[in-house]
Amino acid sequence: MSRAGARGPWIAVAVWALTRAALLLCVFKVVTVPGPDVTSDVSEIYRGWYEVLRTGTYPVGDVTWQYPPAAALAVVSPAALPFLGYAPAFFVLVCLCDAVVLGLLLAAGRAGAGPERSARGAWVWIAGVPLLGATAYARYDLMVTAVAVGALLAGAARPRLLGVLAGFGAVLKVWPALLLVGTARGRVTRRAWTAAAVTAGAVTALCWVAMPGALAFLTYQRDRGTEVESLGALVFQVARHFGWEGSVLFSYGSVEFAGPYVPLMSRLALALAVVAFGWLLVWRLRARGLTAAVLPDAAFAAVLLFTTVSRVISPQYMLWLVGLAAVCLTRRPGRMALPAVLVLAATAVTQLEFPLWFDQVVAGRPLGVALLFVRNGLLVAASVAACRALWRATMPARERPSSDGVSPAAAVRSRASAP
Repeated sequence: MSRAGARGPWIAVAVWALTRAALLLCVFKVVTVPGPDVTSDVSEIYRGWYEVLRTGTYPVGDVTWQYPPAAALAVVSPAALPFLGYAPAFFVLVCLCDAVVLGLLLAAGRAGAGPERSARGAWVWIAGVPLLGATAYARYDLMVTAVAVGALLAGAARPRLLGVLAGFGAVLKVWPALLLVGTARGRVTRRAWTAAAVTAGAVTALCWVAMPGALAFLTYQRDRGTEVESLGALVFQVARHFGWEGSVLFSYGSVEFAGPYVPLMSRLALALAVVAFGWLLVWRLRARGLTAAVLPDAAFAAVLLFTTVSRVISPQYMLWLVGLAAVCLTRRPGRMALPAVLVLAATAVTQLEFPLWFDQVVAGRPLGVALLFVRNGLLVAASVAACRALWRATMPARERPSSDGVSPAAAVRSRASAP
């Protein structure tokens, strides 16, 4: 290994430490960030849930509790550091999870592990988290992302570990179930999917037996509407400038639109999710060459699709995408390089719309609406690019068009029949 190559990990660690120190200064309020206080979710909402969970029950009367049963573990985790106080302990634990992700990505992309390895994944993570700002450390989504990154890096080599982590992640926040969409057919899929189902079922059953209200979140998720930052909300952001008689209200833990046609838009978002699932199903049935390198690409594309069409796109969701994009780029060739860059750009814009100019978004002012159009447009572009790259990488050659729009097989037949 060259001297420059040997210094690479240390440079990455140094940059990570500097950027994370800046985040900690923000969440500890040494540095004040304009806009709403993003740490209030931890100091008020999470802390309130923690007090309820300590009594031996889930917060069944609180409609803002919309998380699978294992989320309680993240909420009560600050009890491991009681000498710090709840919020400071939470921030420190999130930072530790952040460091674990960095270590995993550096190990996966280290020089000397093979020419197909790349350090770009670690740098995507180093850059992506601070692009979201203090919100990254003020939600438990980074903890879930750490589980997902570990699962994907376990990959096809350890399918049972992949399944266990994906199953546990699904009981933390549902979306890690999508990590399994690209597993290789046969033994790998059987072991990974079985391990995931057993783990998710066992953890859910344990939580259900241990405390009442473990499944109450299902009702609250079902009743959510169209959040002001989502793709579908752009219709109402524009329509209210042309006489649409709706309003904005705080409901189910987020700022949502209420008024004419909002239920219809929520149903359309669910319909788009069904379409996204259908595309993934078709891809899964027709794909070939589901190798270890395809696994993170498929997971990234799947989570990106469902995030983009969701009724709710909370700022912290971007952490999921940054983490999965980072795993994709630990290998060469980086088929997901373009979608990863688009996700990083969308993450930077997300910090602008929340928290910096969230008042502009809620009020529907031109700046806020423009930021949403840019952020959501980047997510749509990233989704299309990721799905296209995944399809082209895994479809049989006869089904992939060449650069001139003619499939390779058709080109061969054309040449064979030429005089």
